[in-house]
Amino acid sequence: MKFKTRLLITSIAIVLVPLLLTSIAFIVVASHVENMENEVGILDRKNLARAYTIENYSQMTEEVLQEVKGQIEHDSVKLEDRNYLDEIGGELNDKFSYIIVRKADEVYYTGNDTDSQQIFDMLPEYGNELPDSETGLYYNDMKKLVKQLDFRFADGEDGSFFIVTSVRSLISKNALREMIFALILVLCLTSMVLTWWMQKGLFTPINQLNTAMQNIAEGNLEYMLTTEEKGEIGELYRNYEDMRLRLKESTDEKFEHEQKNRELVSNISHDLKTPITSIKGYVEGIMDGVADTPEKMDKYIRTIYDKANDMDRLINELTTYSGIDTNRIPYNFRRINVTDYFGDCVEEVGLDLESKNIELNYDALVEPSTQIIADPEQLKRVINNIISNSVKYMNKEKGVIDIRILDELDSIRVEIEDNGMGIAAKDLPNVFERFYRTDASRNSSKGGSGIGLSIVKKIIEDHGGYIWATSKENEGTCMHFVIRKYQAPQE
Repeated sequence: MKFKTRLLITSIAIVLVPLLLTSIAFIVVASHVENMENEVGILDRKNLARAYTIENYSQMTEEVLQEVKGQIEHDSVKLEDRNYLDEIGGELNDKFSYIIVRKADEVYYTGNDTDSQQIFDMLPEYGNELPDSETGLYYNDMKKLVKQLDFRFADGEDGSFFIVTSVRSLISKNALREMIFALILVLCLTSMVLTWWMQKGLFTPINQLNTAMQNIAEGNLEYMLTTEEKGEIGELYRNYEDMRLRLKESTDEKFEHEQKNRELVSNISHDLKTPITSIKGYVEGIMDGVADTPEKMDKYIRTIYDKANDMDRLINELTTYSGIDTNRIPYNFRRINVTDYFGDCVEEVGLDLESKNIELNYDALVEPSTQIIADPEQLKRVINNIISNSVKYMNKEKGVIDIRILDELDSIRVEIEDNGMGIAAKDLPNVFERFYRTDASRNSSKGGSGIGLSIVKKIIEDHGGYIWATSKENEGTCMHFVIRKYQAPQE
């Protein structure tokens, strides 16, 4: 659920839920009061005595009534003392009650002049005192509960002591208490429910995300967070998971890249060490006078030249690899004629292969006018890398390399096939990966940096083509790559 929706529901619930539940509570309390009043009856002493709620009100003043009753039995004259009556009236003030003392048919004392005038004429006559088991006399119209004690004044006049309790006030006070309690209860329950809801839907996920981010900060990229939630929380969880996977992938790639760079440095160092050692040896031979004939001198110098070329090739591969790694290989694309271009390449490479006793065959099975869009220099690098790889792994006394240009409708396919040692089936899918080497045992004749074919793949793909290899062990390998033809725009 979205935060906006959650907050809206919370705001509405804070207002409506307490209002609704409090209204229900008020209705219940009002109904209770109404039922209580209906149960009492009008001046029905029998029903009045059985009214449990009225009995509760009666018990509020029962202690004062018993005190006065004891005083009457001991010395009724004290009821003529107004100070004593004021003291009794003060005890009843908090109980919504007051006293009336009647002498004959006159008011001798009252704690409430206004109220007593309304009820005085309705008070029971002398001698109508209720038994001890009775609760009192209830006046339904006036909502008054009256208790009566009869006694004699010192001059022999009839006297009656009344405790008048305002049941309406008591009911209102109790109802108010119940309503306040109900309101507090409703507010507490609403607060608890909403707090739990917000805790579950908001704070708990945030704490989980905080824990997850701490794990990420500590380098633990395996800490997963999954949820079925929708809205912002679900999006946060999914964004975290995407971030974690991207970071993990980036970290793995970085680690692999660093490992391959270390391997590259090791490979290049090894491959440079071999020609440098040879160059040093031949130079020392010249300095020591070992090459004492023109033929030996020519052989030593030619060998030094070849080894220097090997070093130059390795350095060029490293430079090209650096450009590939940063996607900054310089390209100069232009239209080139397929037949003429590959013919020149074959002628240039053929002289070198002839000196190594390798036969080079070339077949161009395309229209003489076929053109492609390519960078001549980079495409020549592709051909040279593939051929040098074939030469490196040539294990036949008489080597053969075939170059074929085939027509593929809107593309050309170039095949460079040799009769060398071939590639094992398990190694074939990986030959175009950087630093991959099929020869686990490094030796001077088949070393290499392991980046030649990865450079080839990158250049062909940058030309919009694709490349693959087929091979059989001890029979040879064929490299295939496809480049789209140039299509002249129609007028």
